[in-house]
Amino acid sequence: MGAHPSMVDWDVAVKVATKMAGDGPVVSKREADAVVAELRAGAERSTPLVRQFTGLHAQERTAPVLVVNRAGWIQANADGFAALTAPLMEKLAAKMAEKTQSPMGKALGSRVTGAEVGLMLGFLSSKILGQFDPFYSAPGADGRLMLVAPNIVQIERELDVDPHDFRLWVCLHEETHRVQFTAVPWMRDHLQSLMHEMLAEVRTDPEEMVSEIVEKVGELISGKTQGSVMELFATPRQRELLDQITGVMSLLEGHADVVMDGVGPSVIPSVEAIRAKFTERRKGMGVLDRVIRRLLGLDQKMAQYRDGAIFVRHCIDKVGMVGFNRVWDGPQNLPSKAEILNPQAWVDRVHGPKLLPA
Repeated sequence: MGAHPSMVDWDVAVKVATKMAGDGPVVSKREADAVVAELRAGAERSTPLVRQFTGLHAQERTAPVLVVNRAGWIQANADGFAALTAPLMEKLAAKMAEKTQSPMGKALGSRVTGAEVGLMLGFLSSKILGQFDPFYSAPGADGRLMLVAPNIVQIERELDVDPHDFRLWVCLHEETHRVQFTAVPWMRDHLQSLMHEMLAEVRTDPEEMVSEIVEKVGELISGKTQGSVMELFATPRQRELLDQITGVMSLLEGHADVVMDGVGPSVIPSVEAIRAKFTERRKGMGVLDRVIRRLLGLDQKMAQYRDGAIFVRHCIDKVGMVGFNRVWDGPQNLPSKAEILNPQAWVDRVHGPKLLPA
């Protein structure tokens, strides 16, 4: 998987995550086959709908559509995390090599770290409905779209919504992400460069990092401080990069929500009921669930959907879809985190302030 074996045992991570995740709702083989076929068809049906609404043109079938179970999602993301963090793992491993530690101690440490990563992946694997992975690379593929079938079935049952409408609704959101990255080819490299620079800034003394964890995580859980674990340990430069990444992710998630709600009424009869119930569910359920969401930064993820959608709707209202689409012209036109919260500032910067009549 690419990560240094002395730092993270990714096999352990996958095993722990898969065991924690479980299989999801019970369905017959016939029903499972029907869900898989419907999700594949929904993803393909969504492409022209997204294109027509957004004005973004992406080639069809340039990213494989994978309908996966929780174990498949876990394995794919473990592979992705391992590849993304490989340079950081090598730096940490080199630092650890300077300290006297037995091979058994190193192996034990990697398994413990792997188990911790596995717990995170296991929790997330039961929450994710779909994911577009822009960093997946294969001949003829620009990323890959994953739809997590058991989670989609579980949530449509919990919400008591029309399953066919809900499946297409999810496909519209995820297909929008595919269109964003394939119609805007520079986006992948830009986002990846931000992430690589942020990882390069990580401190490489594990003992120094560990000494702060208990106190800061306690403050986060208690609500004495806001943000995520990543923000708590970020350097000033990392916070700058994190603000840029947050701006991009808020744009992407908000845009996808606007598209799914904009297209929805014409093809999904029960879209209003789905949106109302799903928005309520995003608030989290139970104390433990809320604590874990806070630790993993999922509260901020929910804010990205909300704030990003408000940004996109404001900009479209002011300058139309064509004017809004200037956001895709280049990195210089991407909104900052501050502009996400003040959409008019982006409109004024990119389009110029509106002149008042004399």
